[in-house]
Amino acid sequence: MKSQEQKRPVYLNLFKIHLPVTGYASIAHRISGAFLILALPVFLYLLELSLAGPEGFARVGALLAHPVIKLVALVLVWAIVHHFLAGIRFLLSDLHVGVALAPARASAWVVNLGGVVLAFFVWGNWIL
Repeated sequence: MKSQEQKRPVYLNLFKIHLPVTGYASIAHRISGAFLILALPVFLYLLELSLAGPEGFARVGALLAHPVIKLVALVLVWAIVHHFLAGIRFLLSDLHVGVALAPARASAWVVNLGGVVLAFFVWGNWIL
């Protein structure tokens, strides 16, 4: 028993842990949800400002035209798309659809890659 305790790491290095693709999908789902919750007050403020009148609408339009804000918009579009796709994946897994190893990995790849591809598609067509 002592030999096993001596082999255990003293610290946990998160960069050396190799997660399966399903783990990355799960972590990205949590991160995207946190982004969306943190961005909600900003969304509401911009909506209120844009509805206040023509000056507010023009101010919001000028703000959203800034390149840095466009990159932030890309991250938020990714968060929305990824959270939606991962949510569907997790709801299906709650219904015991695709819970075997191969379908679970395939759906995680679809969520991870599909979130990025769809985010660039939406960002390129509606935000740029």
